[in-house]
Amino acid sequence: MSKPWDQFTWQEVEIGGVLTEPGSARAYKTGDWRSQHPVWTKSRCIKCGVCWTVCPEAGITEQPDGYFDMNDYCKGCGICAKECVTGCISMVPEEE
Repeated sequence: MSKPWDQFTWQEVEIGGVLTEPGSARAYKTGDWRSQHPVWTKSRCIKCGVCWTVCPEAGITEQPDGYFDMNDYCKGCGICAKECVTGCISMVPEEE
């Protein structure tokens, strides 16, 4: 029988293992360590959702007006900007 998640030390966890309370991912704002973030030029955006589809971290949210924007989970990887069909997404440095 394995130990509960909170009784492991980091040395005992297998590669890829995570030591957090199950279901707690929403509490960790993983975008806090990014060095750049996406900015949308709405005049060029066609609301296709490709950016949302290709984001590997659920870091993009559809807004009520149908446009998209980053959220607290965006890590600044730039995949959305690279895959944007209209080029409306630019990656800009984070403010220090």
